[in-house]
Amino acid sequence: MVGNLYSRFKSNGALKALGPGLITGAADDDPSGIATYSQAGAQFGFNMLWTVVLTYPFMVGIQMVSARIGCITGKGLAANIRKVYSPWLVYSIVLLLLLANIINIAADIAAMGEAMHLVVGRGSAHIYSLACGFLCLSLQIFLPYRKYVQYLKWLTLGLLAYVATVFAVHVPWHEVALRTLLPQFTWNNDSVTLIVAVFGTTISPYLFFWQASQEVEELRVSTTEEISGKTEDYKAHMHRIKLDTVIGMGFSNLVAFCIILTTAATLATHGITNIQTSAQAAEALRPLAGELAFALFALGIIGTGLLAVPVLAGSAAYAVTESFHWPNGLDMKVLEAREFYAIISLATIGGMLLNFTPIDPIKALFWAALINGVIAVPIMAVMMVLAHNKEVMGKYTLTMRHTVIGWIGVGIMLAAVVAMFVTM
Repeated sequence: MVGNLYSRFKSNGALKALGPGLITGAADDDPSGIATYSQAGAQFGFNMLWTVVLTYPFMVGIQMVSARIGCITGKGLAANIRKVYSPWLVYSIVLLLLLANIINIAADIAAMGEAMHLVVGRGSAHIYSLACGFLCLSLQIFLPYRKYVQYLKWLTLGLLAYVATVFAVHVPWHEVALRTLLPQFTWNNDSVTLIVAVFGTTISPYLFFWQASQEVEELRVSTTEEISGKTEDYKAHMHRIKLDTVIGMGFSNLVAFCIILTTAATLATHGITNIQTSAQAAEALRPLAGELAFALFALGIIGTGLLAVPVLAGSAAYAVTESFHWPNGLDMKVLEAREFYAIISLATIGGMLLNFTPIDPIKALFWAALINGVIAVPIMAVMMVLAHNKEVMGKYTLTMRHTVIGWIGVGIMLAAVVAMFVTM
């Protein structure tokens, strides 16, 4: 089976091999993430570029662990955690994930509506938000998995808007290189909190659950056979996962780098340091960088939102249904996986409705980031333990290199969270 997948990859080209990793990486740069990166660039200039460079290898490492778990076991992350640990541990993690994802969905949908309002120049941002939310929900419910994944792949191209924006503004490249390697900032509550926010945005729990479950989906639609015990087949499949993840996470961090770079070169140099939403960043760019930069930035928010909202809702649905052993999968029809699609609907609609409540979306997003940062550490640790469990992984446990990279990533996230609480 793995050999056949690899043969198709070689004959059909690299794009055919890109899927779970590419989509997961692109979904990481959601409108909420764009707001975080914009704040980093506006408040600290080029001095925060090092964060997305540092996180890249650890992001690749931990996402490869989640992909391996899904691929080798044929089950999602929550199902594997439930298999080894207490159900109450799984329920606690999944509940926090669900709450954080709904808040994230609300912030993303609101940002999409505001960006649409900025681009069109008329109409209600709330109406645009509702339209975007229902479009995301409809894609997941009514499109077959194969078509749905293809749409998500094309939506990743929307992130190129942020790469293009860099070339629409003046960038002092010598200073960029210097500050990336030798940043200058004061270690205080503001800087540590923002670093944790960038780390938490880059390495988020919902990405772990999504990529593991998407590897399971890929197995379902490709074949019903188990993974072959042949070493060459295993290596071929791991090569596809590695290529997919390295490119997907690289694309994600390149876009994050470009967002920080653009806002640092424009907003920070003009003294605009308080950016709380991605739409504010787009609007602030207009008088400083021109209409082209503004349009690219704003349209990118809409494109990434259309990609990220289904991933946020889908990852929550996978986690909940796997915890209760309910049928799940985007390749299944609604009547075959009622609970799965019900959770997708509730998460998306819940996020939409949250924008019509008195709750401050900025404060809610802070708490979502805090929840993500806190639960990311134990989930990453559990994933590392699972990936070494022979009852779960058989003979395909982690290599020493992946083990070292994974545990260093856990250590960095733990240190960042502890530092945040200490400096609060």
